[in-house]
Amino acid sequence: MTDVVRFCRSRSAGRRCTRPLGHAGLHRHRTIMWTDAGADPARCPGSGERGTPAATLADGFPDGRALCPVCHRFVELDGDSRLVPHDTSDDGEPDAEIRRRREWFNTLGW
Repeated sequence: MTDVVRFCRSRSAGRRCTRPLGHAGLHRHRTIMWTDAGADPARCPGSGERGTPAATLADGFPDGRALCPVCHRFVELDGDSRLVPHDTSDDGEPDAEIRRRREWFNTLGW
């Protein structure tokens, strides 16, 4: 069993659904609700923005990737130091990546 809590990946106007992954019915963030048809596109609007490699933990994590200011995930940079195209979330993201990102934020902050 994993200790990582997985939440729904849907977003509306940048707000992330706060219901559990795989929930039935409408998406919700506080008092705002939306359907799948009204959700934001999966592609993160931070794609293509200029970025710099994030500070590293003692073991080198996040391995030269930049922190996306929109989705708060670590993303590779292209040859022009721009965030490569990416989605706001990844259903297949390993638990280890989520734990490491949490550790990074707890150690180095925002």
